[in-house]
Amino acid sequence: MKTCLTHARVVLFDEIAYDASVLIEDGVITAIDPLSSAGSEVIDLQGKWLLPGMVDLHCDALEKEVEPRPNVHFPLTFACAQADKRNAAAGITTVYHALSFAHDELGVRNSHFAAEIARAVHDWHPHGLVDNRVHCRYEITDETGLPILKELLAEQSMHLISMMDHTPGQGQFKDMAAYRDYLTRTYKKTADEVEVIVERKIEAASGAYARMYELALAAHAAGISVASHDDDSAERITTMSGIGADISEFPICLEAARAAKAAGMSTIVGAPNIIRGKSQSGSMRAVDAIHEGVADCLCADYAPATLIMAIMALPGQTDLDLPSAVRLVTANPAKAAKLEDRGVIEAGKRADLIAVGEPGGLPQVTDAWVHGKPAYRARYDHG
Repeated sequence: MKTCLTHARVVLFDEIAYDASVLIEDGVITAIDPLSSAGSEVIDLQGKWLLPGMVDLHCDALEKEVEPRPNVHFPLTFACAQADKRNAAAGITTVYHALSFAHDELGVRNSHFAAEIARAVHDWHPHGLVDNRVHCRYEITDETGLPILKELLAEQSMHLISMMDHTPGQGQFKDMAAYRDYLTRTYKKTADEVEVIVERKIEAASGAYARMYELALAAHAAGISVASHDDDSAERITTMSGIGADISEFPICLEAARAAKAAGMSTIVGAPNIIRGKSQSGSMRAVDAIHEGVADCLCADYAPATLIMAIMALPGQTDLDLPSAVRLVTANPAKAAKLEDRGVIEAGKRADLIAVGEPGGLPQVTDAWVHGKPAYRARYDHG
């Protein structure tokens, strides 16, 4: 099976090849500007951008597909299929569905329910339009989550692990009022229920480090990257680096982001933050992290469609050129997740590719190929 994509503006690792062609054979890129396209299906991209398929290390939108309203649940296969289509349309060809394992009080973030969703993603994988993977977000004050996560690891239903600590007073929730508001607004908890949750977190905190360390060791033995979450200081980075964390996702201030970089960790910031120009929780602006050179990766967080908008906007907002912006969602996250076969358009790499047009001046994915196979196609007038 051979396909030749022609007349494209091809975004390579550090340059743009104009009016170029890419040859795909049996799911792999075999040549840039091949001498011959004989025997291949030729697709004229008419000047559209051609990018590597995007790699999203953190998107928790699947939870909303499962539970679109509080206590309203859709069948898991149905939810996985909907999220799969949304990612294909967004140009995300490798997605790590972020599932929170947070004891038994938070709906789909109940550890047992989250494990069911992780297994559903694993079961959907052979049918998926894109490469669907699981990012397990472990709430470190949950004593019940560790054995469940180790089971998923043994089943190969986990592909990335992050350590979360949402105890009030640090990280995302800088004070008790912010945490109470979050539980009340998002999960409709009463004041009494909030107090029970807080007391449980405080009681479980004493064994958190040992659980994190055990889980990180198991993940690294399986070849899986380990992330920390909402790092708020250099001291926190020191702790997480000490357990072997490879990634700092959503560092909430420049101090933490700089410390993560100094420790050799990759950093992740959110594309919605770029589009909105601010953090939803009052933390660091993602564009400031990019200006300071301490952002390695962008993730979709809760909105897959923001990724392509963010990277196409960044060259106008920062000193990044387009290839550098594209690396934030392709080569860099692929490297952070230890995926060596994708993330760049070059011979020998997996043919995960997306074409991007600009109808009405708005960057939109028009085509996606996953492992060389068509996964998505849309047609816009004039773009």
